[in-house]
Amino acid sequence: MIAIDGPSASGKGTVAQRVAARLGFHYLDSGALYRLVTFGALQQQVALDDEAALARVAGSLDARFNGEKLFLNQEDVTDSIRSEAVGEGASRVAALPAVRQALLARQRAFRQPPGLVADGRDMGSVVFPDAVLKIYLTADADERARRRYKQLIEKGMGANITTLLQDIRHRDARDSARAVAPLQKSDDASLLDTTKLSIDAAVEQVLARYVAAIRVP
Repeated sequence: MIAIDGPSASGKGTVAQRVAARLGFHYLDSGALYRLVTFGALQQQVALDDEAALARVAGSLDARFNGEKLFLNQEDVTDSIRSEAVGEGASRVAALPAVRQALLARQRAFRQPPGLVADGRDMGSVVFPDAVLKIYLTADADERARRRYKQLIEKGMGANITTLLQDIRHRDARDSARAVAPLQKSDDASLLDTTKLSIDAAVEQVLARYVAAIRVP
């Protein structure tokens, strides 16, 4: 079990996916679950501050992962849930204790042989506290905004880098300040700053730390 946590747009999802592929492990994008809840709530016209209703949406989520594709009620929503509006809403939804509780068992169910790489905000601190390796993967805000801008432009989506930077800083503050499972580096997590690292270099760092972790008696 490898848990990779970190702030928005730090690259943890891409790194986690590639590490999982290299090891032949399963992969969990926990942030996608919160985006799916948000997207489903918006479709059902559920207010994003109605905690009880959002928890019901989370508990009844008809979601399916198929490789890199995500389906909600049989609809491919892979790109739809990656919009900035859904991302911003997901950050608000993820701060609600009832929603987090509703998704906890679903996240833990992804843990199956031969192994799992999970990325999110609280994978190592709350969801998988016994993970053999915990990584806190981050990068400075300017670099994260640049990466997010490039990602959106490549997908044909409009983006403004100044707005993205403001959104990232705002999301960091909210994720770090929330009362339940705040974004923070736990004492037993290994820090990996990718500001000046390529994706390939970051993947190699995680793999090396995993090998070192499983060799510890």
